[in-house]
Amino acid sequence: MARYTLECVECGRSFSDDTLLKCPECGGLLEVSLDYDEIEVDRETLERRDLGVWTFRELLPVSTDDPVTMGEGGTGLHPCPRLAEELGVRSLYVKNEGENPTGSFKDRGMTVGVTKAVELGAEVVACASTGNTSASLAAYAARAGITCAVLLPAGKVALGKLAQALFHGARVVPVDGNFDDALAVVRRLAEEGLVYLLNSVNPFRLCGQRTIAYEICLQMDWSVPDAVVVPVGNAGNISAIWQGFLDLYELGLIDDLPRMYGVQAEGARPVVDAIRSGKEDIDPDPEPETVATAIRIGNPVNAVKALRAIRSSGGWAVSVTDDEILEAQRELATTEGIFVEPASAASIAGLRKLVDRGEIDEGEEVVCVTTGHGLKDPEIVMETCELPEPVEPDPERIKERLGLG
Repeated sequence: MARYTLECVECGRSFSDDTLLKCPECGGLLEVSLDYDEIEVDRETLERRDLGVWTFRELLPVSTDDPVTMGEGGTGLHPCPRLAEELGVRSLYVKNEGENPTGSFKDRGMTVGVTKAVELGAEVVACASTGNTSASLAAYAARAGITCAVLLPAGKVALGKLAQALFHGARVVPVDGNFDDALAVVRRLAEEGLVYLLNSVNPFRLCGQRTIAYEICLQMDWSVPDAVVVPVGNAGNISAIWQGFLDLYELGLIDDLPRMYGVQAEGARPVVDAIRSGKEDIDPDPEPETVATAIRIGNPVNAVKALRAIRSSGGWAVSVTDDEILEAQRELATTEGIFVEPASAASIAGLRKLVDRGEIDEGEEVVCVTTGHGLKDPEIVMETCELPEPVEPDPERIKERLGLG
């Protein structure tokens, strides 16, 4: 088990109480701070193990040797040469998190978060969700044999994700409001001690998501890309990935650090606005709206962490329109065979804009993180694709339709 403390990102105080989900002094977000001097791990040891979240167990803040796991992590880092040429970069890789057990990057956090919940004796775990968090938490709670409660913004969760949460046995409550309204309620339930909260305010969950960075480095033979592009919703993932790179750097396992680039939808862009204006915090958007449901969040709870990650890495943030997101989704599928949900495609759309604006140079090596599988949101796909009219089962008619005759 890693030696660590919980450190407040606002006031800098450190705590050793694992039950804390916010700073008891100032109310700020907490982050797991590893004691690097106490960690003994080397490249060769990690390379000998099967790739996945628990490959990096020395860096994960749990004490058990029996984690709640379904073989998460170990996702592909796919070279995309045709798309790289189209977008204008030397080298492009897609870290496809849709290959996780429930189809999104959230599984990395939930294996660690639910393992910590079991360790702490929690009987009910809970989250607010735009979809992927609920699907993942429901699955891992079922795996652990504990109760899962989920609050969802009514009518604004993709069918594929809602089906997962329901079928895994979660107690699902649609809320007449947006994600931020649902999160406020579930945080209140956690403060009353009724549930153990596993949204991304939970510092242990975000440790699992650091393994995206760990895997990228291992898969690239311990080299580091020039830039990493990440969709931003609640803003936990980009900050976790950046911290993952910092962990490896402090441990001497890598020699460089990448620049981090955040991408938001045009209709839900508080982090982008804060980066552009130079503000230390965001101005929440009370009515976020985008076709990319997974990043339809107007008041991301980890915004302070995300702003710090982007700025300290020398990166930037951009917003993309819904049309640009859907075009990127189709482009990734048709050029490289990778099918992702709209929110995931924001990283591809964002990369195009970053290259066009000169933020990322054409000679650089880039990793785009795609966060969820395309089947998470099938309704959007069918709305943007035209199904041809049926024809008779006649070979000549079929050849004509296919342009083969």
